[in-house]
Parts: sequence; structure tokens; C-alpha cells
Amino acid sequence: MTDATARPELDPEPFGPGALLWEGMGDQRLMLLLGGALVMQVMHPAIGAAVGDQSVYRTDPWGRLTRSLTSLQTWVYGGPEAIREGRRLREMHKDIKGVDAQGRSYHALSAEPYAWVHLTAFERAVTMAKYFGQPYSPQEERRLYEEIIHLGRILRVPERMFPATVDDYWRYFHDMVDTTLESHPTAHDVLRTALTVGPPPIMPAPLRGLWGPLGLTSGRVNHFVTVGTLPPAVRRKLGLPWTARDEVRLRRLGRAVAATVPHLPERARYMPIAYRARQVARAQERLVRAMRVA
Repeated sequence: MTDATARPELDPEPFGPGALLWEGMGDQRLMLLLGGALVMQVMHPAIGAAVGDQSVYRTDPWGRLTRSLTSLQTWVYGGPEAIREGRRLREMHKDIKGVDAQGRSYHALSAEPYAWVHLTAFERAVTMAKYFGQPYSPQEERRLYEEIIHLGRILRVPERMFPATVDDYWRYFHDMVDTTLESHPTAHDVLRTALTVGPPPIMPAPLRGLWGPLGLTSGRVNHFVTVGTLPPAVRRKLGLPWTARDEVRLRRLGRAVAATVPHLPERARYMPIAYRARQVARAQERLVRAMRVA
């Protein structure tokens, strides 16, 4: 049985309240990191070719983002629907194949690129906490990584592709950056697209209002944050300039975001699916308590 068709005998358990991903996956701050995730993903030659040939990110960037966010939130907040979404994604990708400009064949369900797309999530979560929240402790990083692996099982990533520990993960990540990722045309195209659009329209107004004091017009927000939150080795490979002054501005923005978001109403802090899932979970908990009292 191939990686594209292998399935565990039992479906993994969906996520629920108490998981770190339950708290973080629907946080509006996640949107600040998605551009960097896409850049690193399409630097993989197979993914860059597939996205460059197949994706609508150029013609419908916010539509693509909305669809991606819906899928992403379903993985964590969808309960049994998360399992179905994992199957749907593999089915959707099975026919995405071709040959890139260098004559290299690619297939979206090949184990290495399929795993790379998923495993960038851990680096992005750690980076989000570093710049826009409270950095994870080593214990929290280990717990988060275990949840990322569990999410990978929901998404049908081949088990053999998971680095065993956090330390193994970082060795894997740096090796991928050094030896596999390339300055792919699709990555530069994604960056150009980021430069032409402003903050996501569903981002709460208090966050959009933070750009002005930093001298960032709406057309530069995504590009600035995307470039700034990329690992330095990735920036170097792409030839992207980043100065000490840029880093100071990004850190200043990060402190403002970190100070603002925890005080927003839950409806504004979380994306819509996450917010509703949290409401439903609390209502279910109240129902269970009421039945126990009765």
C-alpha cells in the first residue's frame, strides 16, 4: 500500500478544549504568519511547481485565504469533521502532478513535500509566540510538537515523516532549508502578491490600526511581516534584505500586538469557526454539569 492510500486502522481523536492548538489555531494573530508559511512551503521545488501551476493565489488571494482558513480551523475545531477534512485534502491533491520548468516531475502527495507543508506549522507557531505573544517554554514546545504530530495523523501525513522529538524537528527543519528549499520563482511571486494587498479584511480593526505608527501603508503590511518573520537562513536564500532597524520595527509591532490581542473580546480575538466552536464547547460543558447535578 502506498503513502497516498495508507490509512491507520483507527481514526485519530479530534482535538478539543485544553489542547494548545485549540487555544492557538483560531487566534487572529495566526494570519500574521500564514504568508511566511506559504513562502517556505513553495520554496520546496515540488510544492513551488504545483502551486505555481495550479493555485489561484494571484487572481483571488483573499478567496484562497478564506478557503485555507476554513480548512485549517476545521482540522482543530471540527470534531469528527476534522477527520473527513483530512481525507478530503488527500483526495483533492491526488491528481496534482506534473513536470516543472527544470524537467523534474512532482506529485502533491509525495511524502516529503506533503509532510513539509504540514511540519512548517510548528516553526510558525513558535515564531508567532516569539514575536506576537508569549514565547513557549521548553515543556510547552514539547507539548505543542506532540499536538502537531497528532494533527499530522489527522491529515494523513505518513508516520515515518515525523521527526521524533523537538530537537530532531529543528535538525530536520534546518536541513530542509539548507539542502532542499530553493529560491523558487513561486516564492518570489507570493512575496510580490503580499506586497500588493493590505491586511486581511477579517482582521479586527484594533490590529489593523497598529500599522500606522510604524509607517506601514496597507500595501506593505503583509510583505513586511512575512519577510521579517522568516528564518534568517530563508531570507538569505531568497536574497531578501532585512536590517537591524527593520527588526526593531517588527519587535515594536509584535509588542503592540501581544499587548492588544489578549484584551480583545473573544469574538474579535478568534476567527469565526474557532469562536463558534469555543462557544459550543462551553455550552456542552454546561449541559454535562447540569445533567450531573440533576
